[in-house]
This record gives sequence, structure tokens and C-alpha cells, in this order.
Amino acid sequence: MTGYNNSNGGEVNTASNGNGHSNGHSNGHSNGNKSADYTAQENPTMCSKDCCSGQGGFKPGNTCAPKKGAVSSSDEKIVPTPQSLLYPYEVIQEIADFITKGAGVRPKIGIICGSGLGSLADIIQDARIFEYEKIPNFPVSTVEGHAGKLVVGTLEGATVMAMQGRFHFYEGYPLAKCSMPVRVMKLCGVEYLFATNAAGGINPRYGVGDIMLMHDHVNMLGFAGNSPLQGPNDPRFGPRFPALTNSYNKDLINKAIEIGKAMGIESNIHVGVYSCLGGPNYETIAELKALRMMGVDAVGMSTVHEVITARHCDMKVFAFSLITNKCATEYNDKKDEEPSHDEVMAVAKMRQKDCCELVSRLIRELAMGSA
Repeated sequence: MTGYNNSNGGEVNTASNGNGHSNGHSNGHSNGNKSADYTAQENPTMCSKDCCSGQGGFKPGNTCAPKKGAVSSSDEKIVPTPQSLLYPYEVIQEIADFITKGAGVRPKIGIICGSGLGSLADIIQDARIFEYEKIPNFPVSTVEGHAGKLVVGTLEGATVMAMQGRFHFYEGYPLAKCSMPVRVMKLCGVEYLFATNAAGGINPRYGVGDIMLMHDHVNMLGFAGNSPLQGPNDPRFGPRFPALTNSYNKDLINKAIEIGKAMGIESNIHVGVYSCLGGPNYETIAELKALRMMGVDAVGMSTVHEVITARHCDMKVFAFSLITNKCATEYNDKKDEEPSHDEVMAVAKMRQKDCCELVSRLIRELAMGSA
């Protein structure tokens, strides 16, 4: 396989709510993870059911007392806080300080482990482990195959931090919360983001167990008006209008191709385009055909919003998809061709050794300063 050329440029966002609340409340309240459909009648003293009881939602001194003369009506809707205000800069800094103080180091490389690929974090040495539920203001992963731990240590001579479990739009989290850990990584000192995922292969040349190095993406959630950068922009993260033309670092892609050759898995490595859909359902035949017509090679339910956030704050990005199933693009009644999460996990377990070696060797190249 020959080298791949594309280039790098990029940037990030969020806003401070200015009301002095470090937990991201706006006007003393947070929308939790609920939509405007949550009514005052269901809980008239709180702006949402999870406002002060949800993960990372409450701190001493914060109250959600009802205003005098407040109306408790099923017709009264609660206006959700803009998602960018859920995690203003000060809250991200607080989380980053908690992690760097506890780890005693400032990592240079951040790794997001996709479904079934959490073993990437298991090979980190001198590891300090932070469970998500014990990190202030941090969400909790609810998906099988995502351990819900942040691991900081050394790998191949580089200081790294790895997420064993990410957050997905389909779990009910807004995209700003799904990609919030990327901003935490940035304020911890991370310069490179390595993102992995499990994906369905749309390109007919891809086989189960192949690895697709991402050189571009199609942001379907963005087509629908969803972005992790929605809301007021905080220039401390990045510019209002970041460019994503060259989101994936061409040097890291080319180096990964060389490493694949040295590992003897060149025939199982491709360079392609990824697309993220909302999930949690798998795609219909018509949807897969449409994606293929758009030039998409693999499809999943993550990564794109993390990459957007990373480029917004000027991190260099390397990402790959492990193809865990071949997407059916023709109609038939064969049940064994329908994708399943069990299949995803089984293939990830089968190929985790090669995935770990690919990432480890690439990190070694970075540590040696040759990438």
C-alpha cells in the first residue's frame, strides 16, 4: 500500500455562563440531559429531573428553589440550557486539574478506546486509574464493552491518557458532553488524539477484521444541525468557525501504513471515509446505499464529534475503524447477515492484539520524534 497524502489544520469551543457556578449551571440550573419535553409539573422545583441529583450536577451551595408565584402547569415547558454551557472552560479546567494532580504527570497523547478495544489501555505502564464516576463533573459510560475508566501512564516512552469507554449521542448525552473529555485532554496537555472505533464496512473491498485508517468523514449529525460546537464560542478553546478540510494527520496515516507493512497486515489496512450516525439502531439498506453513494467506506456511532472538538482546539488527530461487520446493501431475508453488538465485541476481541500493536508502534514513533 502506498502512502496517503492529505494535510493538517484545525481548531475548539465552549462558553462560560458567567454566573459563578463551576458545575455548568445556567441561571442556577442545568438541563441535566433532558429535553424541553420535561415539564415543570414533573418536578416544579428543578429545571430538570437530573439537575442537582445527576452525575456531576450538584455542588454544595447550589439550590433549585422554586420562584415565588411559580406556576406548576403541564403546559409550562422548561427551556434547555445551550449545550455549550454544560461544560464551560472553568469546569473543564477543574476536571483537568483533578486528573493531572492525581496522576502527577501531564500526558502528551490521548487515546479513546472504541467498543471492545479497551485492552489498549491495559498495556499502559505505571498506570493511574480514574473511574469516571469518581471524576468531578464527568459523565458515566453505559455501553457494554466500555469499562468507564480513565487511565494515565506511559506507553512506549510517551506519557498518555486513555479513555476505556466513550460517551455516545444515543445514550442521551448531547454532543457537547460526548466530546467534553477531548477538551479535558487538551487542558491536561494532550497534543495528539488517537481515536478508535468499531464500524460496519460499507466498502465491498473491506473484510471483517480489517482496519480502516480514517482520512476524512461525513458528519451526518451535523447535516441535521447537531454539533459539539453549538452555542457561544469560547476563544480559549478555539475559533468560532474552525476549518476541517484536513482533520486527519497525513504523517500519522502514512506512518501507520508503514507499520502495517512491518506487521505483515498490509492487506488488511485501508484508508477511507467514516460516517457517524446517531444510533443506537443499525442502518437500513436504503441508508447504507445512500452513504455508499456519498463516498462513505465505514459507518459507526461515534468519533466524528470528538475529532471536530479536537481540531477546534488544534490537536493532531489519528483515527481508525476496526471493521467488525460487513454492511448489507442488498435486500434479503437472511438473519445471519444482520449486525449485532455481540458480533462487534467478538471481532474486536479477535483483532485487539493487532490494534494494540499498531497504536503502540505509532506512539513509539512519536516518542522518538520521527512522526
